[in-house]
Amino acid sequence: MPALPPSTSADTSTRVVAVQSQYPAGLLGVPAGSVRLTWRVESDEPTARQLGYQLRSGAEGTEPTPAEPVESSDSIGVEAPGGLSPRERRSYSVRIATDAGWTEWSDSLTVEAGVDGTQLEARVIGIPSEIDGPVPLLRREFTLDAAPASARLRLSALGLVDAWINGVRASDALLTPGWTSYQERILIDTVDVTDLLHEGENVIVLAVGEGWYRGSFGFARRTAIYGDRIGAIAQLEVDGDVALVTDESWVGGFGAVRSAGIYDGTVTDLRLSADIHTPGFAAEGWVAVEILDADPALFEPRIAAPVEVVAELPMRAYAHGDTTQLDAGQNIAGWVRLTVRGRTGDTVTIRHAEVLEPSGNLHTAALRSAKATDVYTLDRDGEHTLEPAFTFHGFRYADVVGAEVVSADAISISSDLAPRSAFRSSHEALDQFHSNVFWSQRDNFVSVPTDCPQRDERLGWTGDAQAFSATASTLMDSESFWASWLRDLEIDQTDEGGVASVVPDIIRPVDMLMGGVPTENMGRAGWADAATIVPFAVYESYGSDEILARQLDSMRRWVEHLRRRAGDGVVLPTEPFQYGDWLDPDAPGERPWEAKVSSDFVANAFYVRSARLLAEAERLVGDAGRGSDYDALADRVAAATFEKWGDEAVTTQTGAALSLEFDLAPADQREAIAAGLAEDVRRENGRIATGFLGTPLVLFALSRHGYLDEAYLMLLRRDAPSWLYQVDRGATTVWERWDAILPDGSIHSGAMDAQPSEEVDREEGSMLSFNHYAYGAMIDWVYRTVAGLAPDIDDPGYRTVHVAPRPAEGLDRASASIDTRLGRLAIDWQVTDGVFEATLEVPFGSRAILDLPVTDESIVTVDGAPAPADLRHGTHRISVTAPAVAHPSAAVVA
Repeated sequence: MPALPPSTSADTSTRVVAVQSQYPAGLLGVPAGSVRLTWRVESDEPTARQLGYQLRSGAEGTEPTPAEPVESSDSIGVEAPGGLSPRERRSYSVRIATDAGWTEWSDSLTVEAGVDGTQLEARVIGIPSEIDGPVPLLRREFTLDAAPASARLRLSALGLVDAWINGVRASDALLTPGWTSYQERILIDTVDVTDLLHEGENVIVLAVGEGWYRGSFGFARRTAIYGDRIGAIAQLEVDGDVALVTDESWVGGFGAVRSAGIYDGTVTDLRLSADIHTPGFAAEGWVAVEILDADPALFEPRIAAPVEVVAELPMRAYAHGDTTQLDAGQNIAGWVRLTVRGRTGDTVTIRHAEVLEPSGNLHTAALRSAKATDVYTLDRDGEHTLEPAFTFHGFRYADVVGAEVVSADAISISSDLAPRSAFRSSHEALDQFHSNVFWSQRDNFVSVPTDCPQRDERLGWTGDAQAFSATASTLMDSESFWASWLRDLEIDQTDEGGVASVVPDIIRPVDMLMGGVPTENMGRAGWADAATIVPFAVYESYGSDEILARQLDSMRRWVEHLRRRAGDGVVLPTEPFQYGDWLDPDAPGERPWEAKVSSDFVANAFYVRSARLLAEAERLVGDAGRGSDYDALADRVAAATFEKWGDEAVTTQTGAALSLEFDLAPADQREAIAAGLAEDVRRENGRIATGFLGTPLVLFALSRHGYLDEAYLMLLRRDAPSWLYQVDRGATTVWERWDAILPDGSIHSGAMDAQPSEEVDREEGSMLSFNHYAYGAMIDWVYRTVAGLAPDIDDPGYRTVHVAPRPAEGLDRASASIDTRLGRLAIDWQVTDGVFEATLEVPFGSRAILDLPVTDESIVTVDGAPAPADLRHGTHRISVTAPAVAHPSAAVVA
């Protein structure tokens, strides 16, 4: 790399246009300590390159201090000099050096640190309250001598908390502080409340819900999983001084919300409302609060975006029998904001469901024991706008009884993650499925990555998460979301390194389940391997090695746990229960773990995968010597696994895909395995035959070995089971079962036998969701293969991009964009009159390697000239004559 230019030389054609930290934009109160910076650059000069950078920073109110220039091309996850102290606001800016000189300094980024629980004077307070009873309200009046120049509210709870100051909701965040592994980690939100305070008398009110902490939750509907008392902690800091804390001076009572549960909904009696937000409120019947026993060390600053309202969809209202039925047109997680006209004492009931029965009634059987019902009693004649508290439902449809419906909106909530990508093509059904996957991620990324948002489950299943993590990281800016959840995964690991099937883990604390049968929650193949697979998916997509460094010990503990389980043998012993290739479409409907491929083969395949990923992590951020040892371990287990189970495994789609994608099969057998997989797909006319673990891999296994016709035959299939069958049945999210709605329009029973991993009888074993993202994991293949935009694992974060679009019969146009850490990466291609034409946008700092759909007759030009080996930043126009086009119809067996 050339030497850095003199500091006085100026590059006026290049600009640093954006700087961000590892935390979501606008998040206040991040952890003190290290800050990592990422920046984007634009340049009018096509040959410009970053030769080095210089950072400067300064505490609020001080002149920023430049650090020494650094000779480096990197601009992702660069650690800033120094670090943040608690409560400190520090600004950061960047300039870079090119051959032409130094750019101007970027606009500054301000990062504000928060505090942990040991740095708070406040304590958790509460009043005695019944489980599934009225929601406690905690109240305090206080006086300010002047309106503040700056004010921060530190807020958290044992349970959930909403805060109001002077009658105004203090934050847009919902379900605060979110769900984490509460036994070791509870988040503190920092809220800017400057504009809510005024000189003189002020009132703060905290409403405390049970949520995941104490409410009825899990298959067994247990209560008080983390504790039997709920309460809130709050500290108001005004112009740098502590102005108010939660302590014994507060009072508490109850109001209109008579119960609020995540599964069951909210019951509200508006006749019990009171003017609690006005100074001088006569708190009749209210009592002094109590200080609750809570370790301050549990509380720590938030690192990921909170849950917020992300969309509001108008609902169509129509009469159905004795009810008014509502249709949002989209399956969501959230609730109905309902405006009704009624009379004092009228009771309005709203029930929710994802789909309708053939009769037009709500299909509620799939909810199992979850009531998913909000009930309101009106306090006056006239119009009311009604919304629940401390709950959410998975639904598209609702019905209303008890009052005249004036209007209704479906309020969609999710962790507030910015959409990161877009995809459109000439295939309308594929575009709809892409939308379905996006919505399933949105609906299930509610604080943690859940399996479903509607029934009595909504748990952070690790198998679903690892299968979907690559796609999730493309569809939304989810880096900090995964970082937060992986903290909990590590917390919930056993002392021996075993990883839970759900995180946060609410299953393992119960020692004996189902009349004495121990839980099989820990260490299940393809689920527990989220410990290695998710960090690498995040690293590949975003490019910062911070996630690997933070999770390295967790990754080590998991692989060493597997090594110990193998004992003196190389492969893992036969397990009493594995989830296997869960929900293989050919498994008995009531026993979804009985897949075609051997569960022992699957278990050892994932053992190999985790060992290989750990080996790479060691080379990147750990001990290179240990990396070589883990590579050798993976090779031994792979050879023994394939020798023992391989011949039978590769006769299945999942077994073949695992053998190829996880590098289990000997090199001299790989082509035959791929050919056999392709023959299976042709014989079945594209019928998919994979479950949760095989689905993310099967299209890659085909296309990477030259069987693109077969991959498209599977992708574009319309008959059940297939991805697009769901679209043709009207799905707006991804189904849990391939055949959730049968071809005759009837709804799957969801029947499932009891198994060792389940806690109790689950409402006759029903397992049916219309909003599960796992099967949507193939959208990763769509971006990489249909659109043709793939990050390079050896140069991650789209520093190097493989541009390899693959048109197909029936799919002759596609466009996609990804908001990479370096900037916007986009492609728009089409095949017209036998010519492939594409417009490719490459961000500054990225290198695009072209792998275009060429034949022996093709002539390739880029920007009107012969195509180079790679492209740098800018917008480029690509042309390929006589392009290669996949023909899925050619793979159909007559």
